[in-house]
Amino acid sequence: MTDISTGATVRQATRGDTEGLISVLAKAFFDGPVADWLVPDPTDRRTVYQRYFELALNHGLDKGHVDTTADLSAVAIWYPRTDPEPKSALEYSAAMEAATGVYAPKFTLLDTMFEAFHPSEPHHYLAYVAVNPEQQNRGIGAALLSHHHRQLDALGMPAYLEASNLRNRELYVRLGYRAGPPMILPTTGPTIWRMWRGQPNAARPEGFPPSGLLPRRSAR
Repeated sequence: MTDISTGATVRQATRGDTEGLISVLAKAFFDGPVADWLVPDPTDRRTVYQRYFELALNHGLDKGHVDTTADLSAVAIWYPRTDPEPKSALEYSAAMEAATGVYAPKFTLLDTMFEAFHPSEPHHYLAYVAVNPEQQNRGIGAALLSHHHRQLDALGMPAYLEASNLRNRELYVRLGYRAGPPMILPTTGPTIWRMWRGQPNAARPEGFPPSGLLPRRSAR
């Protein structure tokens, strides 16, 4: 589907897209408070992020739903949070530790905190959305997310994500999300905003869903 305002054609990603999309993810997430906290050394970060996002993207293709654009300038990795924990969760955790090396404790801590504060209602979880830095601020990311939101609205399904900075938080608000209680990462870590996009006719249109230690998310 092509978004008229941006000219971006959105489609489901395939295995043939992995090389280009791993690069988009690694570049888009390279700077920012979470990146500085996870891997303080920029040289190490390039190596770790390449391995980490290769793992994340392949896992998304296997276990979730991945959208991209025709020119591979953007990517969004979604997971339906409606079923019990997949048996592959422990295997993924081991692979994540191998990919992140000495930085694995912080990646594991981030994953654990995200899971502990994850909403208990069924929803689709946006684990990652990334736009090539050279093509940001053109509405491509919003077009990519709106494509999936239309599908969720047809199903009456909410969406959830975590925003790592105020700029992104405001974008998500414009796309229909509302912010819940934030999380603050330990050891002088950054603030993370929990964001929930409900449905117009939901029983709790203004509230934020409760957290619950549901089955572990399979996104990281």
